[in-house]
Amino acid sequence: MVSVQTMARMIAVAIFCAALPLLVLPFAPAAAIDDPPVRIVALGDSLTTGLGLPREAAFPAHLQAALRARGAAVEIADAGVSGDTASGGLARVDWSVPEGTDAVILELGANDALRGVDPGVTRAALENTLRRLEERHIAVLLAGMRAPPNMGADYVRAFDAIFPELAAAHDVVFYPFFLDGVAADRTLNQPDGLHPTAAGVDVIVERILPAATELVARVKAKRGS
Repeated sequence: MVSVQTMARMIAVAIFCAALPLLVLPFAPAAAIDDPPVRIVALGDSLTTGLGLPREAAFPAHLQAALRARGAAVEIADAGVSGDTASGGLARVDWSVPEGTDAVILELGANDALRGVDPGVTRAALENTLRRLEERHIAVLLAGMRAPPNMGADYVRAFDAIFPELAAAHDVVFYPFFLDGVAADRTLNQPDGLHPTAAGVDVIVERILPAATELVARVKAKRGS
């Protein structure tokens, strides 16, 4: 016959064994907890910051949500300034892109084209911005822009060539035209014909998502190297 003391020890062992999964499981995802989110800054103009839209409908917030829905741990900061040119972005890149930033989505140039800024000036500003980010070992997604056709064939040719040439020279992730699928579509733009509606931002995010995913992958590959 089993004694009271022996029975008590058997019960205690059984309770301990049953509790083991509860003691072990919380530590299983430790690697995921230790992996910080990819910190991205969207450095751009009114197309980035979403002029005329609520913050949650603007490009940075919408892209962040889309990437998270795909399982990517990201944080995207809005560093868009309405009216900014490529030169304006260069002037503020050091303080708009804080320490700890992993990647930048560079969307500038639309205002240069609208104002007829010398393409050489735009190119130099964007190239210097890319160099500053390279020196800080920050990955970049360069979003291209195109000049309006009414600027003339020579201007359009010189301006449009800036982005693919810089992307090739600096080996960044490249998205050829930020407004692809949205430009000149009245149903996707606000009454000014220049700034996307919330539905327009949906299209932009859907189309740029593969490039943004590649940007995140580059950051993660660098962390693992």
